[in-house]
Amino acid sequence: MALKASPEIQALLLDLQAIDTRLAQLEHRAKTLPEHAALAELGGQADELRKDLLEKLGSLEDARIELKRIESDVELVEARIRRDTERLDASSSVKDVQGLEAELTSLRKRQSDLEDIELAVMERVEEAEAAEREARTRLDDVAEKVKALEADRHAALEGIRGEQQHANANRQTIAGRVPDDLLALYERQRERYGAGASLLQYGVSSASGVKLNESDLAEIRAAAPDDVLLCPTSNAILVRTSESGL
Repeated sequence: MALKASPEIQALLLDLQAIDTRLAQLEHRAKTLPEHAALAELGGQADELRKDLLEKLGSLEDARIELKRIESDVELVEARIRRDTERLDASSSVKDVQGLEAELTSLRKRQSDLEDIELAVMERVEEAEAAEREARTRLDDVAEKVKALEADRHAALEGIRGEQQHANANRQTIAGRVPDDLLALYERQRERYGAGASLLQYGVSSASGVKLNESDLAEIRAAAPDDVLLCPTSNAILVRTSESGL
């Protein structure tokens, strides 16, 4: 038995279709918010900056370890210089004095060389600390941008969810006025073909944007007003109104 519904009930399907189209647009908008792409890009930047920061931290740690080693060597040489100086002051042996003076000369040369190295390593530590601070600042800047974008995205999504909830409430109200069999047909056609209802407006199907040929229009004119028809170009339920041009 052919499905039937009054023209007024069939017209409700256009309202449903408008809401479903809006819901699809909102879903697409939620998925394609510019914040998504911006956050993805910042995420990539953050990954690179974290790697760079780890490298800077490694270089800083290496420089600090080297500085500690040099400082330890300097302390050892200074301790030997103090010991030999004390021995020199207390010695009365010409031979011992000559030996201690020669050793002190060598130690002072070693001390000078180590201090030069120490200064160079200290400069490296300072440069590494500055590089680490700069890398951390860049990462912190990106983190702040991410935080701001996430807040913007959250606000945008909340707005979209509000619109979706309002649209779904309206949809539920309208769907409740449509007979189950007609609603089931609408949902099936919408799921299969993308549109559940199409307005026939001056011979053109709104779902496909195609003007129907005369043979199809003739069949439509011959149908009863409460016959439920399918659009030959979109397979959506074809809703006829005073604008249909029949």
